[in-house]
Amino acid sequence: MDEDMPEEPLPMRQELTCPVCQDIFRDPVLLPCTHSLCRECLQCSLQVRRSCPLCRAELKEGQAISNRGLSSACEVFLREADWLRGQRRPGDDICGIHLKPLELYCEKDEEPVCVDCVSLHNTHRLWPLKEGAPLCKNELKYRVDIFEKKVDSHRKMKHIFSNTVKHIKDQAGQAEKHIRAEFERLREALVTEEARRLQVLATEEEQKIAAIEELITKTNNNIVVLKKLIDTLKMEMGNEDLNLVQNFKSLKKKAHWPHEDPCIPDDSLLNMGNHVGDLSFKIWKNMQTHVKHYPVVLNPNTASPWLTVSADLTSMKESSERLTIPENPERFDPCIFVLGAEGYTSGKHRWDVVVGDSAKWIVGVCKESVVRKKKFTVSTNRGVWSIGLSKGVYNVLTPERTELQVQQRPKRIRIKLNMDKGDVSFWDGETEKHLISFTHNFNERMFPIFGPGLHSASMTLVQGKIAVHTS
Repeated sequence: MDEDMPEEPLPMRQELTCPVCQDIFRDPVLLPCTHSLCRECLQCSLQVRRSCPLCRAELKEGQAISNRGLSSACEVFLREADWLRGQRRPGDDICGIHLKPLELYCEKDEEPVCVDCVSLHNTHRLWPLKEGAPLCKNELKYRVDIFEKKVDSHRKMKHIFSNTVKHIKDQAGQAEKHIRAEFERLREALVTEEARRLQVLATEEEQKIAAIEELITKTNNNIVVLKKLIDTLKMEMGNEDLNLVQNFKSLKKKAHWPHEDPCIPDDSLLNMGNHVGDLSFKIWKNMQTHVKHYPVVLNPNTASPWLTVSADLTSMKESSERLTIPENPERFDPCIFVLGAEGYTSGKHRWDVVVGDSAKWIVGVCKESVVRKKKFTVSTNRGVWSIGLSKGVYNVLTPERTELQVQQRPKRIRIKLNMDKGDVSFWDGETEKHLISFTHNFNERMFPIFGPGLHSASMTLVQGKIAVHTS
């Protein structure tokens, strides 16, 4: 700053500052009480109270008038200030309004100010620059720490995402292998069925042709005999009348033909209806012996990392070590559970599960919203309707833990779910003895839930029966 420049180059600033926004007047208006405000500041004040925000004098609509003189003075002041700011040299650390050194730091506005700006920040906390700079550094260091933690978090998630991609590829590989094996098995069954049907066709063809060829041979023999008989009769017919009459009785006996005329017998042609009629349905019906149906299959994406699910998704057992699998939201962890692949909102459903001699297990149904990522006590008030075995005691898993009385140890549990009636019941799958029933208004999708427990045998789903109905 030049030494000849006056210490107060803009002495009118205080007079040209709006008492409300503490900035140079913008479109000032004059009130009947002689106070001046920015038009926008006045409009904001009137939304709260219809009076002067300074002296509280009552103000009626239309009383405020434009203060043209003050507006012109503000314009001149701002032009002069812009000109003075234009005279600054690059690197000058001076206030753009008062053209004085920036020696203070406003904590609220987070900007440097000069000593003359103190009146504009009279309610703010001001620090000397040497004390203000560390505040800024601490704030930035705090943000740097946050971002560094975010970088670490992002790196971990990137690693998790990469593992998830690998897991998806592994899943696709397993699924492809299983699909190919199933289709190969079914193709072999179809090839075997094709060969069987072709053999049946060839056998019938051979039998039918042999029968007709036998008729052809017999007919040929008859033709030869008939021709000989014709020749004999013609020769006798050429004899003298006396000789003809004398031999007539014997000739008449010779001319007798006791055999029936040849004809195509019944059922001599191939039974085309048996071979090609409704062929695809017959093949499909016979393929039932090669097709397996399970009312419920497992969803491996929900299985605890301590569970191994079979490739065909029909059995589960404890894993000897924690599996390296994605921690996706659907997966149970740390609880040892797995859900069925399909959820139900309506209809009747039934499935059996073999628990065998396992010393600990839980089976039943649960809400889709059941807790997945933390331990919880299995109970109806947690959205799980189930029974279980633990420490040799069969329990109905309600909040009060009712003991379930059984006459003999069930090795196969049947679960029946009626979504429309709000009923789920448990049965001994071998004796078909009813064990317990729950009633509830199931207001969300319900899933089969299985908890085979640790250090136990595998839990296996039972294959369903297939029936073909035609109409």
